[in-house]
Amino acid sequence: MTLAVVSFALITTIEFDLNVPIAFWVFIFCGTVTGYNFVKYAKIAGLHHRSLANSLRSIQIFSFLCFAALLLSCFFLQMDTLIVTGIFGFFTVFYAVPFLKRKNLRTFSGIKILIVALVWAGVTVFVPMVAAGMTFTTDCWLAFLQRFFLVFVLTLPFEIRDLQYDVAQLKTIPQLLGVKKAKLLGMGLLVGVLLLEGFKDTIVPSSFYSLFCMVGITGIALLAAQKEQSRYYSSFWVEGIPIAGLLLLLLFGHFLA
Repeated sequence: MTLAVVSFALITTIEFDLNVPIAFWVFIFCGTVTGYNFVKYAKIAGLHHRSLANSLRSIQIFSFLCFAALLLSCFFLQMDTLIVTGIFGFFTVFYAVPFLKRKNLRTFSGIKILIVALVWAGVTVFVPMVAAGMTFTTDCWLAFLQRFFLVFVLTLPFEIRDLQYDVAQLKTIPQLLGVKKAKLLGMGLLVGVLLLEGFKDTIVPSSFYSLFCMVGITGIALLAAQKEQSRYYSSFWVEGIPIAGLLLLLLFGHFLA
């Protein structure tokens, strides 16, 4: 997941030719590790703090080191970058921590996938732009919307996989629409991602071709997603699509330069 987030952020910096400090990449990497491990393991660690397995304790130590590096990197970034990141960090924290009638954002019906897409799109589009001091343009907002749709679709194979585990109250997209209609929705959003590219003032050929390929790969992955998945289908292959998109962007950028 961390490499996927970093890859998306790199795609943004390349597409918009952004100049961000090295501290920014430490900030993004360590922030993603800290946030992800907090959401995934905080409850487990709280319940079994004294009897943590060695592997989980190692994750806890690694998360602490990343959090320390995250705090250190903050001293090298502008305040507006920290504020914008903090807004999305707020959603991450309350995705796991109960705040209203002992409910967290994850347990509110139907919004789990929206929170994930919002945070990923915001952190990988808006935060790099703010860190580079870029003024938000129409192209920036279109890129954010494209990333939101793309992450939304990338999350669907996970929700299809988790159908057998998620409680009905979550009302995930596959629960509400069924697997077939969820896939149709995802394919429609992928078409929307490509259509939005046509509304940009500046279309970079390498960015368009890599986006087209990434959308195609994502569509194939979505259509192939089943309730019964191999262990690594979503957690490795689907999560690896942003990395593939970055590699394709670099490849097309090299040959079209």
